[in-house]
Amino acid sequence: MLVHGVVWDSSSPALRLWSPEPEFTDVALARGSALGLRVFPGLWCLGHTKVHSPGDRTHVPCGSGSRAERGKQCGTCFARDDSRLMHDFHRGGSVPAGLRAYLMQPHWLYVATFANGATKIGTASAPRKWNRLAEQGAVHASYVAHAEDGRVVRVLEDLVTRELGLVQQVRSAAKVAGLVEPRDAVELAGVNRQHAGRVRSLLGGLAMTGFAVVEEEWDRPALADTLCAVRTGGVRHRYPSAFDDGGHGLRIRSLSGAVALAGLPDASGNEVEGSFVADLGALKGRKIEFGPHTTEIPALQDSLF
Repeated sequence: MLVHGVVWDSSSPALRLWSPEPEFTDVALARGSALGLRVFPGLWCLGHTKVHSPGDRTHVPCGSGSRAERGKQCGTCFARDDSRLMHDFHRGGSVPAGLRAYLMQPHWLYVATFANGATKIGTASAPRKWNRLAEQGAVHASYVAHAEDGRVVRVLEDLVTRELGLVQQVRSAAKVAGLVEPRDAVELAGVNRQHAGRVRSLLGGLAMTGFAVVEEEWDRPALADTLCAVRTGGVRHRYPSAFDDGGHGLRIRSLSGAVALAGLPDASGNEVEGSFVADLGALKGRKIEFGPHTTEIPALQDSLF
């Protein structure tokens, strides 16, 4: 089975897989769920997407089953993917009719803050207003504008980056590192509100039309709370293995975006001491099989610190 990543549907996250049938299968990542799997070497193409309308899109699997070359796609699938065109739409780029219809629906502009204090500006289509931030793994987030379409919201996004220096991407490695030692929740909330206030002040002074400044906070999923909280007891380690080969066994305790706080069962089913922060997003593009697998723990526990 080929992993397409971690998705959030309402408050229920899942590991999404492309099965041989062929069809998508979702494996729930609820609190207490066990995840035993073997990863096969290699990074594989995830295929491409055709967008037909705001609520209708088709996943097209890679016809040749190729290795990934550009991100998580082969060169052919990258060239055929509709979604790659959306980032230049507001600069006058040409897009297919279905993607244009998707982009012309209302969008939201948000400011998201992560566990290490890193903060970004971002956009979400109206139907994915909540899910987008859940999948990003934000600790705190605020909606700062509601735009009539995707062109307007991306113009605003670029303006905020240019004028205020807010980045449009926070790397996965930074998110994981922040969740090993998260900063205080009150402090992070203050960081987010400060940046959101600066963005609203900037937008409020624009002569541009097609949007409204808003003040609304995002509601973080409860499953993320333990992972996002400052550690009050026990030991929290980085996950001791890369998701690029071999067996892995985890029991989910908390999940923020694609990053899990997990216990690691041994061969007897007893969990080793401590909690482990694991980036399940690293499974994207990997081929796996499920089974009673366990994670190999370094012989010296001190090596985990």
